[in-house]
Amino acid sequence: MVSFSIDASQRVPIKMWTNGVPVEDQAAAQLRNVANLPFIHKHVAVMPDVHWGMGATVGSVIPTKGAIVPAAVGVDIGCGMMAQRTTLTASDLPDSLAALRSEIERRIPHGRTNNGRPGDRGAWHDIPDAVTGSLPGAMAEGLLALFEKHPPLRKQWTLERALSHAGTLGTGNHFVEVCLDEEQRVWVMLHSGSRGIGNRIGTFFIEKAKEDMRRWFINLPDADLAYIPQGSALFKDYCDAVEWAQQYALFNRRLMMTAAIGALAAEVPKPFDCDCEAVNCHHNYVSWESHFGENVIVTRKGAVRAREGELGIIPGSMGARSFIVRGKGNAESFCSCSHGAGRAMSRAAAKKRFTLDDHLAATAGVECRKDTEVIDETPGAYKDIDAVMAAQADLVSIEHTLKQVLCVKG
Repeated sequence: MVSFSIDASQRVPIKMWTNGVPVEDQAAAQLRNVANLPFIHKHVAVMPDVHWGMGATVGSVIPTKGAIVPAAVGVDIGCGMMAQRTTLTASDLPDSLAALRSEIERRIPHGRTNNGRPGDRGAWHDIPDAVTGSLPGAMAEGLLALFEKHPPLRKQWTLERALSHAGTLGTGNHFVEVCLDEEQRVWVMLHSGSRGIGNRIGTFFIEKAKEDMRRWFINLPDADLAYIPQGSALFKDYCDAVEWAQQYALFNRRLMMTAAIGALAAEVPKPFDCDCEAVNCHHNYVSWESHFGENVIVTRKGAVRAREGELGIIPGSMGARSFIVRGKGNAESFCSCSHGAGRAMSRAAAKKRFTLDDHLAATAGVECRKDTEVIDETPGAYKDIDAVMAAQADLVSIEHTLKQVLCVKG
């Protein structure tokens, strides 16, 4: 049985795993724009968490041959999830989780002040040895080489400033959570990406691609679909930069996980271990893969790779369930699944629609921020995670169901 709908009216088909999940008109228009680009391979795959994004929708899988669209990758390059199970159970956690939340917040810089400039509370002021001492030498060399090739990137950024964001959370929908699974085992789960330096890299190459479109008199239905042709010097530089940012994002999440586990150890008197390999996966990234007999560039913007047997993470909102999943290797989706529930409305709309009382009710039983500044992240601002999971039943199977008991937001 076909579990996706098909729009075959564009240059290539759009295959959508959105049964039972609403899709906004703006997102549908963006999908049509992407499907009509001349270098799309086979079709565009749409995940059930799809919603409007810059240039291309969040929740889409875009395979290309001969070109890449930087805005389809986005500016939070390598953004993704990490989850680690421990040997602790719910009964081992303290009755009040406020002290644990405070300890996680103390160990992991989060949020943003002073427009991200000196004094920003979301960055390290004195970079700890755990950051500088664990930075792979190749990563430092790669960033310096990128600065050398593209001096404008060096404006406002140095290796030291990039390191000041390593092991830090950020803002928006980024989080650190303590969760319980179906057997009441304790997990630590977090969501973040390549931070300010990734944003700077993404923004720089998006603008470079737009400059080229203007130079070549190429008119696009959306300027944010500006692309970089394969074979050009800029293409190689962009791919190198994206690869660097993706590795930095992985490094960032590993540092935060170590800090969060350390906070848990400091607040829970019982000794414990991490009893399985952590899951660490991107959901805003580029990968070279083979699909339908050809080697192609796969851009996943708000989507997770779900090859057969591969583990991934699909989080709900800060008051809903999350899932550790195992991929089914569905070829039609380019072996992909959703990256979360997906926004049901914009941040501005959520702030107008929901009250603080709504947020308090939706996050009852969760130790988290309960103030007006996080209303745009309240569970009602997101799609129903159960409907999202049902729509992609042929893409992944559920290995573990997690329910957060503590959530740290920037």
